[in-house]
Amino acid sequence: MSSHQPWYHGNITRSMAEDLLSKEAKDGSFLLRDSESIQGAYALCVLYQNCVYTYRILPNEEKKLSVQASEGVPIRFFSVLSDLVEAYYKENMGLVTHLQYPVQKEEEPEEEPEAVGVPPLPPRNVPANESRESHADSGRAIELSRPSFLDSYHQRLQLVDMSHLSEEHQKAIQDYFCSAVSLDADQVQNGNPTLPNLKKLIMTICKSLNSEISRTLPVLETVQKLVEQPQSPGGGRLRGQLSVDSSQSVAFRLDQITKLICSIEDKTKNAVFESVGYDGGHRKSLIPPVTFEVKLDSLGISNKMLLKVDVEGGKVYFKKSKDGPEDKYFVHNKILQLVKSQKMQTKLVIVVETEKEKTQRKEFVFNDTKKREGFCQLLQQMKNKHSGKPEPDMISIFVGTWNMGNANPPHNISSWFQSKGQGKTRDDTANHIPHDIYVIGTQEDPLGEKEWIDTVRSMLRDLTNISFKQVATQTLWNIRIVVLAKPEHENRISHVFSDSVKTGIANALGNKGAVGVSFMFNGTSFGFVNSHLTSGSEKKFRRNQNYISILRFLNLGDKKVNPFDITHRFTHLFWLGDLNYRVDLPPGEAENIVMKIKQQQYQELLSRDQLNIEKGSGNIFLDYEEEEITFPPTYRFERETRERYAYTKAKATGTKYNLPSWCDRVLRKSYPMVHVACHSYGCTTDIMTSDHSPVFATFDVGITSQFVSKNDPTKDSQGAIKFMNCVATLMTKSKTKFFIEYHSSCLEKFVKGPDGENQDCREGFIKVRFGTQVELTPIIADPEYLLDQHILISIKSADSDESYGETCVALRSAEIAYTEFDVMLTHHGERTGTLTGGIQLRTSEGKQTEKLYDFIKVGDDSGASKGKSGDNSNKSSMVLPSDISNPSYMGVGFKGSSVSSRGGTSGHGAKDGGSGNMSPKKTGYDHSVCSPTGKTSSPVSEDGQPAEMFDNPLYGLMGKARYGKDQEISRKDHLSPSEIFAFPKPPDLDSDRVPPVPTPRNRSYTCSEKPQNPSSVPTATSSSSSSLQPQSFTKKPVVPSRSEGGMIMSGKPPLPMKNRQDPQPQPQPKPRDYRDSSELPCKIRPPTRPGQPLPKDGHHETPQPPKTGRINPPSIKLANGETVWSGAGYDEHKERVKMLFYSFFKSLVGKDVVVELKNDLSICGTLHSVDQYLNIKLTDISVTDPEKYPHMLSVKNCFIRGSVVRYVQLPADEVDTQLLQDAARKEAMQQKQ
Repeated sequence: MSSHQPWYHGNITRSMAEDLLSKEAKDGSFLLRDSESIQGAYALCVLYQNCVYTYRILPNEEKKLSVQASEGVPIRFFSVLSDLVEAYYKENMGLVTHLQYPVQKEEEPEEEPEAVGVPPLPPRNVPANESRESHADSGRAIELSRPSFLDSYHQRLQLVDMSHLSEEHQKAIQDYFCSAVSLDADQVQNGNPTLPNLKKLIMTICKSLNSEISRTLPVLETVQKLVEQPQSPGGGRLRGQLSVDSSQSVAFRLDQITKLICSIEDKTKNAVFESVGYDGGHRKSLIPPVTFEVKLDSLGISNKMLLKVDVEGGKVYFKKSKDGPEDKYFVHNKILQLVKSQKMQTKLVIVVETEKEKTQRKEFVFNDTKKREGFCQLLQQMKNKHSGKPEPDMISIFVGTWNMGNANPPHNISSWFQSKGQGKTRDDTANHIPHDIYVIGTQEDPLGEKEWIDTVRSMLRDLTNISFKQVATQTLWNIRIVVLAKPEHENRISHVFSDSVKTGIANALGNKGAVGVSFMFNGTSFGFVNSHLTSGSEKKFRRNQNYISILRFLNLGDKKVNPFDITHRFTHLFWLGDLNYRVDLPPGEAENIVMKIKQQQYQELLSRDQLNIEKGSGNIFLDYEEEEITFPPTYRFERETRERYAYTKAKATGTKYNLPSWCDRVLRKSYPMVHVACHSYGCTTDIMTSDHSPVFATFDVGITSQFVSKNDPTKDSQGAIKFMNCVATLMTKSKTKFFIEYHSSCLEKFVKGPDGENQDCREGFIKVRFGTQVELTPIIADPEYLLDQHILISIKSADSDESYGETCVALRSAEIAYTEFDVMLTHHGERTGTLTGGIQLRTSEGKQTEKLYDFIKVGDDSGASKGKSGDNSNKSSMVLPSDISNPSYMGVGFKGSSVSSRGGTSGHGAKDGGSGNMSPKKTGYDHSVCSPTGKTSSPVSEDGQPAEMFDNPLYGLMGKARYGKDQEISRKDHLSPSEIFAFPKPPDLDSDRVPPVPTPRNRSYTCSEKPQNPSSVPTATSSSSSSLQPQSFTKKPVVPSRSEGGMIMSGKPPLPMKNRQDPQPQPQPKPRDYRDSSELPCKIRPPTRPGQPLPKDGHHETPQPPKTGRINPPSIKLANGETVWSGAGYDEHKERVKMLFYSFFKSLVGKDVVVELKNDLSICGTLHSVDQYLNIKLTDISVTDPEKYPHMLSVKNCFIRGSVVRYVQLPADEVDTQLLQDAARKEAMQQKQ
């Protein structure tokens, strides 16, 4: 047998095989392993000239084996592997070199069985084939025990009274237990475990019952058809055949009757309850109104208020006292946004809609952070409940893990499911909010499967008033996972799979291992793994091996994506359990560890946590995320108390130390640019029957629904996904040819790309270029569907069809334009290289609907909300539409994020899914947002200079403003321009890539930005930047004007407006109103700052004509056509007038305006910002004459130089014309005096 050969290494990984051959370092060294791509095949790995060559050994229909060697060599077939290996010791057999030196299999150290916690046999739920396994001497044991076996039945027959039974039944029982039972024993010994004589006895006893069942079962089936939903014809025929099949066992038929009766009762009860409106006691979850005490900041004065949240009624009441009136409230659809403050963890801004579609911001301060989180979760629940959407786009998931220590649980375990205890916990106000899905993982579970499920469901029913449905359960010895869901989600969950992997002694015992469950929730895939890994502080490497084995052999999810292990098969994968990683400190530090725990100094201990160390080294859990641990170690406590750790154990070999450690963990891994937010992660303090404390974690997760396009199929344009300029750097010594496979649910089938070209072969690395552009055709081109999809990529070898690395790319990263990516490749949990390239997306026309999870965002504490929902907002997020102006007309992409040092699945992924937590419609504007590939947008180039800004030929500005080199802008004087604007810059391209050709004809690209990531993006050169600009528009870049943030000076107030009740969208220091004093602002012009831009040919004192860079104030028109102000005639004092207009325009931020340019182009949009040069930034723009300017249709946001503005039209009801004209006259008179 091959398993006994020294050169056969079983199912080791490809990378491990290469390592073993490299250590041997002799040409002709070889080994055999199992193939990763074909079940039942082998891979022959041969070392030659420091390169590893792999040949597949395939079995034919007759189970004969042959080697896929060089062409022209005749194929030879062998019956066993040993004959095949012996034959290839000869030369000229088609291999790169003949076999010479077999690499011996490394012997793994035997694992000692644990003294405690490992039952001698599986206690329950053991597959029948396992229970039938026996050794050769078992037959002798049966022979020896048979006399006593029969004697015991004889004695029992004497003691049991059978006088009330019929003679026929008495005789049948006596015949079996006196003689026939020994015949069944013989049958079992010979391999037949069906006990035919016992079946005969039961059939004799149940003769009357069997005939009664045959009459009763069809009647029950008929009743069931009346009460259940219409079934397919095939289903009905199947049940009919079942009822008349009397050959089935009595137990099976009784079970059918029991199920039918229960089904009839349930369906009839539900139908009757629904017809009369009765909720049945456990059908709906009612969340009672909750009141929060807050402080309202108004005009610098803090006032106490009460916010009452009525989730069921869909209202939030604003009350001044507990018994105050409830006449002031906002309905759910009028509450537009919740914006959390980053700096002040108790502050929350509520954006509401008032009359006439105006918005208002209300700032509140809660008593503590947990109260703020509880309020946000209640409002999120209210929005979800009353959204009116047929399908949810966000669900809440509870994940819990508990090593029960082979002890029965206490009567009350509600704190576990309510996330109460230590760490990041839920506020009491959120206790009544039920989660959509509960995933409970246990280890060393002493209960039976049904008993434990009933316990959990009963507890959840008491807490939530909901009878949760069982989705799946899987048990391996004492390791169990249970998944429960709300009844309303029963039809949304499909493709349920479950599996288990043993990693105990010799990977044969199930005392250690993992169980897993996977399913689809509408269009989103989920995977859950509950594992119990090897124990012992010194066995971390064995735990690492356990993890790899589970990763490779746990069979979950869609079988169509076989090249990918479970880390890439699911949109969201949660890994929980007793992972048994310990705090890596010597036993003598035990007392010191306990002292630090009492002082809550967890970070120092976590720095020595084996899981964190191994994960940081890239050995395990690559690219998995774990919420910050703020709770004490959950192992090893004295039972019935949480005050003391029992870290010593007396053994025959001496004292064993089990230092307090975080053994019980919850980690997750999600596709890039999806929404995930963790709301709690902690442990309980009142469940003390085990030496472990239960651990809980709760998540809000984004969901995609089964999509049905609203567009006309006949008119719907064809979509396309293009991959180009792909370059893979693989960590391998193989020199085979490679190709790329593309997998996705948005594709009809997987797509195989052409072979790449091997270019650079260094020691242990190979660089492969895939120069051919690959175009994928999605099944649906609607952007609402396509932007939520992901492409799984596998780099495969042409000779063995085995994967050398997999990764995932989010299509949302290419939402705006051609985008470059730089992602990490992994295989079987190991990092295997990187993949760079570009992706371009073409979708049909369509509008994306706003996601409910964008309701809660994290603000930047300057008034604008970030494009990031959920927690941990300091993580990266994606680039906003405001950051570019129609880049698709430039043909320029953005460089994707590089792989961080810890490694990441995708460059456009972000921790907690931050990059994907954005609505395509409502987005904030902030200088720290990231591009779709995860890069932080930064206006500062790598050389420390501000981002360059180019004149926009679209607006007809032909003057070239030049500035002196010595006019440097001081940071002390003003803020960086990027803190208001984000200027995207064309990325520098690799020297060996062909840059996209720009299209200057329809160009509306106004400025540029270079993402700042020195570790991965090379410094831009002037040639690479200029190559992207058309020659006719090439200009020397000018220094951008200072941002509005730097021009907020005392004495420069905004002009008044009518009925200005709404607060500013972006709060800024409130200047003095000029109406409060007869003194006009800025009577004496301040001296020019050193950094203020000046015209190249102008002077400091003398105003210049407009062509030199000076800006005439634009004229102001109202929507009714009235000209309130004309900018002409003020050349002498235009700078002071300009500052007056600057203050006025700043008060209109967030309002809709129309800007008419000097080339007759009129642009409508929302005023986002303005600076002291009256440079204007508009968002959500449209043009008044789209037929004349068709290239402007795809532009969302734009930046307009003040020098090209002719008119600014304002809404008439927003301007107090009399006050504005009076102020202008006073300013003019002051200038004349």
